Amino acid sequence: MQDLAKKFENLTIQSDFIFKKVMSRKRICIHLLEELLQIKIADINYLEAEKSLEPDYTSRGIRLDIIVEDDKNTHYNLEMQVKNNKNPHTKAFVLPKRSRYYQALLDIDLLQQGQEYDLLPPTYVIFICVFDFFAKGNYVYTFKKRCLENLELELQDEATTMLLNTKGTHGDISKDIKSFYDYVNNHIVNSDFTKQIDDEISYLKLDTKVRREYMLMEARLLDERREGEAKANIATAKRLISMGLSVQDIAKATTLPIEKIEELKAEQVLYERE
Repeated sequence: MQDLAKKFENLTIQSDFIFKKVMSRKRICIHLLEELLQIKIADINYLEAEKSLEPDYTSRGIRLDIIVEDDKNTHYNLEMQVKNNKNPHTKAFVLPKRSRYYQALLDIDLLQQGQEYDLLPPTYVIFICVFDFFAKGNYVYTFKKRCLENLELELQDEATTMLLNTKGTHGDISKDIKSFYDYVNNHIVNSDFTKQIDDEISYLKLDTKVRREYMLMEARLLDERREGEAKANIATAKRLISMGLSVQDIAKATTLPIEKIEELKAEQVLYERE
């Protein structure tokens, strides 16, 4: 518990937990969107923070950090991305396909059964990346669908994906967005906007309910990871048993107790007899 308490005290805006809490403050979220898109937003409605979208039991569920709709029915999904992850098997970066998946599931959730497709609202999937995915130095990378044969033709599906690069060096962004980048990168407070964010984080860390929520969340995630590791070890043990490895070697490879491996081995022998 002491380790979790220390971890909580050291959390920054880069933490998913803190990011969600900060962006749950309307004035901060609205200002970030206004400055980023250079628009005016009268109000926003939080559809659900950390919304889990699971179309059916066979598909992969995701958790979306922040989903809001503005007064013009435009929907925004804000995500903090600290790691530029690769698929360990294919070695391909996951962010492009992840953005595609997020957009698809947002659309499924926004269109009710029987509604016409043209009722889909404009959407923005916005990843705040603390790395330069394309290594081009842009502050912002904005994507819409265009015709390869004629780049002046845009598919008017009103779906936009934006990758914000907090490590960027050039492009057209407002002073407040640049100050936000500085704050995300180095915890530098150099504007009224980042002072609001920093004050909010300080307030959150003094809130015992928020602290308790974080500790419960971390405990739950740890249990989920342990359960996942246990299932993976059991699956590995079963494969090694079928390959004829000794109980002792399997125990070393999986960290499972010998008693559990013998139990699995007995179950497999029984299954083969049947």
